[in-house]
Amino acid sequence: MTTATKELQPREDLWDSSDHIGEALHFLRMTGVFYTRSEFTAPWGLDLPPMEDCMMFHVVTSGSCWLVGLNGERRLLQPGSFTLVPHGEGHRLLSEPGIHAAKLFDLEREQISDRYEILRHGAGGEPTRMVCGAVKFDHPAAQRLVQLLPTQIVVDAWQNHQLDWIHNTLRLMASEAEALRPGGETIVTRLADILVIQAIRSWITDDPAAKTGWLGALQDRQIGRALLLIHRDPENAWTVAGLASEVAMSRSAFAARFSELVGETPMQYVRRWKMLVAVTWLKDEGATVSQLAARLGYDSEAAFSRAFKRVTGVSPGSVRRAAVA
Repeated sequence: MTTATKELQPREDLWDSSDHIGEALHFLRMTGVFYTRSEFTAPWGLDLPPMEDCMMFHVVTSGSCWLVGLNGERRLLQPGSFTLVPHGEGHRLLSEPGIHAAKLFDLEREQISDRYEILRHGAGGEPTRMVCGAVKFDHPAAQRLVQLLPTQIVVDAWQNHQLDWIHNTLRLMASEAEALRPGGETIVTRLADILVIQAIRSWITDDPAAKTGWLGALQDRQIGRALLLIHRDPENAWTVAGLASEVAMSRSAFAARFSELVGETPMQYVRRWKMLVAVTWLKDEGATVSQLAARLGYDSEAAFSRAFKRVTGVSPGSVRRAAVA
């Protein structure tokens, strides 16, 4: 075996226990905007407004309802259904199609805590109980993943015997939502977060659309590994040659395959990723422009600021000021 051939042999530690999609899901750390236990009695209707940068979800714990999307598409939700509306689009929940829907924020709600409330609405007929909520994802990897999701994801556990975990989780969530014992709010919100991630994982596993583009690239053995290296270590001075070496490919073959799968060159992706991470550091850590320029390998604050504005369309200073406002 020649020296050149040896250099292209993958190190075993690159591949052992590597779960590229799992790593992407690891970034799905959620910030709860609100969680609501809803008690409806027919006839009833609820109009949920658009919520920018939020993912909304609905769990029917008893009864049933119709979800009506922006385009009028309808879907019946029953106990065991877990529904995601990933892009914060406005939609309606109805006891039956055609029912008038009251606007969510026009209705009185019982405030249990800063992020948990109880909503009671309807005309006294057949009951439906639900747990609903809205969450945000701040990490750039999570935001990239959410952008790729369809307008709705519905996991119907009652139709699929292989999804016993949903049945068990939903039963526990329903029990806690009904009684709301001490610590119940925490349990309900944590279970909701788990179900959101599980629903996304189910979509990634089952939907052919998840096998293309950025998600498809993540599932590629070598390009997926390169993406994870970039994600894990944005402060590294990555080069095409360095990334190619890490995943045991020639420079030219790596660059061509990366561009084909991801839709941009390796260095375009590296530069954009650095700026997306910088947004997170500005918001969450209150980092200064000087600190970011040094951490991300820029010679000056001016050079970093120019690169940041090219990628994000705004200055780093404006992001930092908005975060502390």
